[in-house]
This record gives sequence, C-alpha cells and structure tokens, in this order.
Amino acid sequence: MNTYQVPNPGLPGCPPGLEYLTQVDQLLIKQKVEFIEALAGFESNNKYEVRNAMGQNVFYAVEENDCLSRQCCGPLRSFTIKVLDNFGQEVITVTRPLKCMSCFFPCCLQELEVQAPPGNTVGYVVQQWHPFSPKFIIENEHREAVLRLHGPFCGWSCLPDVDFEIVTMDEVDKIGKISKQWTGLLREAFTDADNFGIQFPMDLDVKMKAVMIGACFLVDFMFFESGNQP
Repeated sequence: MNTYQVPNPGLPGCPPGLEYLTQVDQLLIKQKVEFIEALAGFESNNKYEVRNAMGQNVFYAVEENDCLSRQCCGPLRSFTIKVLDNFGQEVITVTRPLKCMSCFFPCCLQELEVQAPPGNTVGYVVQQWHPFSPKFIIENEHREAVLRLHGPFCGWSCLPDVDFEIVTMDEVDKIGKISKQWTGLLREAFTDADNFGIQFPMDLDVKMKAVMIGACFLVDFMFFESGNQP
C-alpha cells in the first residue's frame, strides 16, 4: 500500500503542516535509490519518503546541495533538507553546517537545526563527544536539553538492524528509537540508500517528533552514507 495520507486541519499549538504527527508513534523513512550513484559512484542529493505504519506517504524530503559539496565533502557535507507534505508545501527545514567529524577529538561536533515551519526553529540535535559511541542531545527551541539519543559502538553493528535509543535526560527510561533497517545484500553493497524506522511516544511534543526526523537524517549522513560504513 502506497497511497497518500492527507494532513488534518490546523491544531492549536501545533506548527502548521505537522498536525498528522500528533496521531502517530512511528514513522518509516525510506531513502530513494539513485541508480547513477549505484552504477557510477556519482553522489547525488539524497531523497527520502516518510511513511506511516500502513505504508502511506506522509512527507517527502529532498536535500538541497551543490555538486561540488557532494563530490568533495561526501557525507561530511553541510546540507539543507526540505520536508514537503503531499501537496508540495514545505513544512520542515533541516539544516546541518559543515563541520569536521572524528571519534577521537571533541572539536567541531555535529549539530543540526530543525525549523517547522521554515524560519521557526523548534529544536536542535547536538552531538556529545565520546571516543567510541555516538551520543546526542535533543534540545528544544530554547536550547534546553530535552532528550538523549545513544547509538551503538562507533555507530554500527554486525547485526542487520542498528538501533539508536531515545532516552530521558537522566538515562533511566528508554522512550523510543531510531533504527537503521537491513535492505538486502545487493542494495547494501552497491548503494547508500537506507531504510530507517523511528519510534516515539504518541504524546511526545510534536515539535520533538519533527526534531527526531531531523536526527534520523543526521544519523544517516554520519554513519551510513558511502565511506562511513565499515
């Protein structure tokens, strides 16, 4: 099933375009396979479909970037990802500045800003330094820490699925996860197109749900784009 989910009318306190997120506790993010990349190794802008548990399209996301950045900086590149609803209206903007990335030095840690609607910041994803394991802080629009996101050893595992756990600030309760899901041997070997699942509480602030979508894009670029996988 791959029909389109129509968004609901505006809700008080909910950024326009995110009304549907108030009704879901999980999303599937599918990166579209780019055959030019698979055949020629030419990096193109990433594109994603965001679906609900029934396989209905909820959002469509596309990276905006220039050719030079994609080819020279690869997965380290800065990016802007525009998330559109099924009517082509931009409802979320995700921005990542260009910074170095290393497991061993606490400088130039990764950071990502999420706006919904564009121009209205709703939160940030900020990397915490750790020599081996990916750790991030999820902040609200006031730069207040709200949640933590913890990944496995060096961001990868030999298992088919890789989980990044969403936990409370005191690290006592696990409330969700971002999972990179196995897509098949040939697709894993010859493309960097990935599938991700996001699970979060139904009653989580809709703004934080939007930030989790941004966090999923950051995880994809940092750990699962070409050149990052071990």
